Amino acid sequence: MDRMRDALERAKMLVGMEFDEESAPPPPEEQSFFDDINRHCTLNTTQSMIVFFNPVKFGVTFTLGNAMALGSTAFLIGPKRQFDMMLDPVRIYATAIYIASIIISLFCALLVHSKLLTLLAIVLEFGALIWYSLSYIPFARSVVSKVMASCFDTEF
Repeated sequence: MDRMRDALERAKMLVGMEFDEESAPPPPEEQSFFDDINRHCTLNTTQSMIVFFNPVKFGVTFTLGNAMALGSTAFLIGPKRQFDMMLDPVRIYATAIYIASIIISLFCALLVHSKLLTLLAIVLEFGALIWYSLSYIPFARSVVSKVMASCFDTEF
């Protein structure tokens, strides 16, 4: 009821009618767009830990989401062009590993029902997704390879 009264008071103010300022609600707190997004997109502890408590369910949804992402790009650029780009010599190995990781994830989640294997397959699929995505950016894989090599290059 208060929302209706507030809306009516704002409408009166917009058209120039007088309204009772004493009964007017206080102005709402100033919130930025990012505060609003953060409030609606924040996960609680239970939701964020679903990967570890139920990796089979997460693995199936994550893998189906990746398959839908491939399907959506095929819809946008056409299936023939998508297929040709996936089989380009520059990214044929990244594509093969990505598709294989999708199959392995589904196999571990749906047929084997092993939480540990599904979790490992999800990690493999995520890494393959990153590497496959980097294959579409010129020189990205070589830069990432050099950065990772320099990060892990230690002398004892």
